[in-house]
Amino acid sequence: MRKKNIIALGFTSFFNDFSSEMIYPLLPAFLAIKLGAGPVGLGIVEGIAESTAAVIKLFSGIYSDKTGKRKPIFFSGYLFSNIVRPLIAFVGNWYQLLLLRFGDRVGKGVRTAPRDALLADSAGTTHRSFAFGFHRAMDHLGAMFGPVVAWVMMNYFAFGYRDVFLASAIPGVFVMLVIIFFVKEIKPDTKPEELKKATSTDKNIKTNVLNLSQLKTFPGTFRRYLTAILIATLGNSTDAFLLLLAYMRGISEIMIPLLWTFLHISKMLFNLLFGYIGDKTSRLKLIISGWFVYSLIYFGFAFSTKPIHIWILFALYGLYYGMTEGNEKALVADFVSKKDYGAAYGIYNLVIGIGALPASIIFGIIWKLVSAEAAFIFGAALAMLAALIMTGVKNPDETA
Repeated sequence: MRKKNIIALGFTSFFNDFSSEMIYPLLPAFLAIKLGAGPVGLGIVEGIAESTAAVIKLFSGIYSDKTGKRKPIFFSGYLFSNIVRPLIAFVGNWYQLLLLRFGDRVGKGVRTAPRDALLADSAGTTHRSFAFGFHRAMDHLGAMFGPVVAWVMMNYFAFGYRDVFLASAIPGVFVMLVIIFFVKEIKPDTKPEELKKATSTDKNIKTNVLNLSQLKTFPGTFRRYLTAILIATLGNSTDAFLLLLAYMRGISEIMIPLLWTFLHISKMLFNLLFGYIGDKTSRLKLIISGWFVYSLIYFGFAFSTKPIHIWILFALYGLYYGMTEGNEKALVADFVSKKDYGAAYGIYNLVIGIGALPASIIFGIIWKLVSAEAAFIFGAALAMLAALIMTGVKNPDETA
């Protein structure tokens, strides 16, 4: 296990989420109050943004497998996001916001699969769940600081939305410094001449990157897992809707960043706990249980009526993330060989992207045409279905 790399990648996500979460929890209210967009507009912005990221993850992941280099690819992705993100301070309508969120997610798409592949390379097989759990915990630790800083800026220094968005550039600088000085590339096991031979049948690297036929060579259980992930994602719309619901249930605009921080405290603690547990037991069983928990929580959101209900459900929502977030990614590496990590993570994220766009748009449409309650019940039902699809399937490392 390469502990220094795992720690450095953790701090990379810490500072990046510090930056992004100064903005993200404010977006629903910013869209509604300043830009005049409702739930459908929110669904379109977040759906397109997340789907963009996931589609690009496929190609960046496969490209990192073929070139044997991870760091330069995800460095460029982080750099692009941290240049684009603060520019949200200057938008005048939700179409411009959509464009910048699109750009931010392009950066995420470029960086995620190569970074996850390097994290899997650094962790080895026996500490994989903990490595991903630690990484997600650091992500959420940064996501705790971001909203608190935003809250302090708005509550004590009378900063506006746009001032906070612009200030998000400061932690973004630290993202780049950590990658440059502390993240180390891990050379692939494949020798350069073998890598060259493996790719020589293709006309060029672009053709090789766009070759998706290797999905057919992955185990059937992995393809079944991807199907379940797709269904779960269709029911898992952007968490921005949770913030919009909180606002509707009586939580004040100024308290929204603190609610978001509270959620990330829960996510961080549960990610550490279930990252450790995932290495000791079946990751797949934890994921299935997490989907059942998600279903119950979304039913709770549907029937919530008071601010206290929202606070309790946000705490429990962290339990779902802890059970699934790191373990879902760790399980991907269990299904495939090391040389295919980038491709596997790219395909995994592509499936999420295919579900993310319609998920948020459908959720927003149901919210507008029927009710918020119906939208949350829809999400709960799909999570239950995903859990049932994987029930009875054995973890890849379990013997028959």
